[in-house]
Amino acid sequence: MIGHGLTPTAVGHAIQLAVGPVFLITGVGATLSVLANRLARIVDSARVLEGRLSTSDEKERRDLHRRLAVLSKRARLSYAAISLSAVCALLICVLVQVLFLEVFLSVELPSLIGVLFIFAMMAFIFALICFLYEVYIATATLRIGPH
Repeated sequence: MIGHGLTPTAVGHAIQLAVGPVFLITGVGATLSVLANRLARIVDSARVLEGRLSTSDEKERRDLHRRLAVLSKRARLSYAAISLSAVCALLICVLVQVLFLEVFLSVELPSLIGVLFIFAMMAFIFALICFLYEVYIATATLRIGPH
Protein backbone atom coordinates (compact mmCIF):
# COMPACT_ATOMS: atom_id res chain seq x y z
CA MET A 1 0.00 0.00 0.00
CA ILE A 2 1.51 3.31 -1.08
CA GLY A 3 2.17 5.72 1.75
CA HIS A 4 1.57 3.21 4.54
CA GLY A 5 3.52 4.50 7.53
CA LEU A 6 4.69 7.52 5.56
CA THR A 7 5.69 10.15 8.08
CA PRO A 8 7.83 13.25 7.90
CA THR A 9 10.36 11.41 10.05
CA ALA A 10 10.51 8.50 7.58
CA VAL A 11 10.96 10.86 4.64
CA GLY A 12 13.62 12.79 6.56
CA HIS A 13 15.44 9.53 7.26
CA ALA A 14 15.31 8.60 3.55
CA ILE A 15 16.79 11.99 2.69
CA GLN A 16 19.58 11.45 5.25
CA LEU A 17 20.34 8.07 3.71
CA ALA A 18 20.41 9.58 0.21
CA VAL A 19 22.85 12.37 1.09
CA GLY A 20 25.91 10.08 1.00
CA PRO A 21 25.19 8.68 -2.46
CA VAL A 22 24.42 12.18 -3.75
CA PHE A 23 27.85 13.37 -2.61
CA LEU A 24 29.31 10.34 -4.35
CA ILE A 25 27.56 11.39 -7.58
CA THR A 26 29.22 14.79 -7.21
CA GLY A 27 32.63 13.15 -7.04
CA VAL A 28 31.89 10.92 -10.01
CA GLY A 29 30.70 14.00 -11.92
CA ALA A 30 33.98 15.76 -11.23
CA THR A 31 35.84 12.68 -12.42
CA LEU A 32 33.74 12.64 -15.60
CA SER A 33 34.72 16.25 -16.25
CA VAL A 34 38.42 15.44 -15.93
CA LEU A 35 38.05 12.39 -18.18
CA ALA A 36 36.11 14.31 -20.83
CA ASN A 37 38.78 17.03 -20.89
CA ARG A 38 41.53 14.43 -21.28
CA LEU A 39 39.65 12.79 -24.13
CA ALA A 40 39.17 16.16 -25.84
CA ARG A 41 42.90 16.86 -25.61
CA ILE A 42 43.71 13.42 -27.03
CA VAL A 43 41.35 14.02 -29.97
CA ASP A 44 42.85 17.48 -30.58
CA SER A 45 46.38 16.03 -30.55
CA ALA A 46 45.36 13.29 -32.97
CA ARG A 47 43.84 15.83 -35.38
CA VAL A 48 47.05 17.86 -35.38
CA LEU A 49 49.15 14.77 -36.09
CA GLU A 50 46.77 13.57 -38.82
CA GLY A 51 47.02 17.00 -40.44
CA ARG A 52 50.79 16.61 -40.64
CA LEU A 53 50.62 13.22 -42.37
CA SER A 54 50.08 14.56 -45.89
CA THR A 55 53.12 16.84 -45.80
CA SER A 56 55.59 14.50 -44.10
CA ASP A 57 58.24 12.22 -45.50
CA GLU A 58 58.18 8.43 -45.04
CA LYS A 59 60.25 8.39 -41.84
CA GLU A 60 58.12 11.11 -40.22
CA ARG A 61 54.91 9.34 -41.35
CA ARG A 62 56.00 6.16 -39.55
CA ASP A 63 56.61 8.19 -36.39
CA LEU A 64 53.26 9.97 -36.77
CA HIS A 65 51.44 6.65 -37.24
CA ARG A 66 53.13 5.27 -34.12
CA ARG A 67 52.11 8.33 -32.12
CA LEU A 68 48.57 8.16 -33.52
CA ALA A 69 48.34 4.51 -32.45
CA VAL A 70 49.27 5.54 -28.90
CA LEU A 71 46.68 8.32 -28.96
CA SER A 72 44.08 5.86 -30.24
CA LYS A 73 44.78 3.50 -27.34
CA ARG A 74 44.59 6.39 -24.88
CA ALA A 75 41.28 7.53 -26.40
CA ARG A 76 39.80 4.03 -26.03
CA LEU A 77 40.89 3.89 -22.39
CA SER A 78 39.46 7.35 -21.74
CA TYR A 79 36.19 6.35 -23.38
CA ALA A 80 36.05 3.20 -21.24
CA ALA A 81 36.69 5.25 -18.09
CA ILE A 82 33.97 7.73 -19.09
CA SER A 83 31.49 4.93 -19.81
CA LEU A 84 32.22 3.15 -16.53
CA SER A 85 31.96 6.41 -14.57
CA ALA A 86 28.61 7.15 -16.20
CA VAL A 87 27.39 3.64 -15.33
CA CYS A 88 28.52 4.27 -11.75
CA ALA A 89 26.56 7.53 -11.60
CA LEU A 90 23.47 5.87 -13.07
CA LEU A 91 23.63 3.05 -10.54
CA ILE A 92 23.94 5.55 -7.71
CA CYS A 93 20.88 7.41 -9.05
CA VAL A 94 18.94 4.14 -9.06
CA LEU A 95 20.18 3.48 -5.52
CA VAL A 96 18.80 6.85 -4.35
CA GLN A 97 15.47 6.03 -5.99
CA VAL A 98 15.35 2.66 -4.24
CA LEU A 99 16.06 4.34 -0.90
CA PHE A 100 13.03 6.56 -1.42
CA LEU A 101 10.87 3.71 -2.74
CA GLU A 102 11.55 1.82 0.48
CA VAL A 103 9.95 4.66 2.40
CA PHE A 104 7.08 5.40 0.03
CA LEU A 105 6.15 1.77 -0.59
CA SER A 106 6.95 0.56 2.95
CA VAL A 107 9.18 -2.25 1.68
CA GLU A 108 12.67 -3.29 2.68
CA LEU A 109 15.17 -3.85 -0.10
CA PRO A 110 18.56 -4.12 1.64
CA SER A 111 19.90 -6.73 -0.80
CA LEU A 112 19.04 -4.57 -3.81
CA ILE A 113 20.64 -1.54 -2.16
CA GLY A 114 23.78 -3.53 -1.40
CA VAL A 115 24.02 -4.96 -4.92
CA LEU A 116 23.52 -1.52 -6.51
CA PHE A 117 26.22 -0.02 -4.32
CA ILE A 118 28.65 -2.88 -5.00
CA PHE A 119 28.14 -2.63 -8.77
CA ALA A 120 28.45 1.16 -8.68
CA MET A 121 31.76 0.88 -6.82
CA MET A 122 32.99 -1.85 -9.17
CA ALA A 123 32.22 0.37 -12.17
CA PHE A 124 34.07 3.27 -10.54
CA ILE A 125 37.04 1.08 -9.60
CA PHE A 126 37.36 -0.13 -13.21
CA ALA A 127 36.97 3.46 -14.45
CA LEU A 128 39.85 4.53 -12.23
CA ILE A 129 41.96 1.60 -13.42
CA CYS A 130 41.36 2.67 -17.05
CA PHE A 131 42.23 6.24 -16.10
CA LEU A 132 45.46 5.18 -14.38
CA TYR A 133 46.47 3.06 -17.37
CA GLU A 134 45.74 5.95 -19.75
CA VAL A 135 47.87 8.30 -17.61
CA TYR A 136 50.63 5.66 -17.50
CA ILE A 137 50.65 5.41 -21.30
CA ALA A 138 50.62 9.21 -21.62
CA THR A 139 53.63 9.62 -19.35
CA ALA A 140 55.51 6.61 -20.74
CA THR A 141 55.30 8.06 -24.26
CA LEU A 142 55.83 11.68 -23.23
CA ARG A 143 58.17 13.59 -25.51
CA ILE A 144 59.68 16.75 -24.09
CA GLY A 145 62.06 18.84 -26.14
CA PRO A 146 63.36 18.30 -29.66
CA HIS A 147 63.81 14.73 -30.87
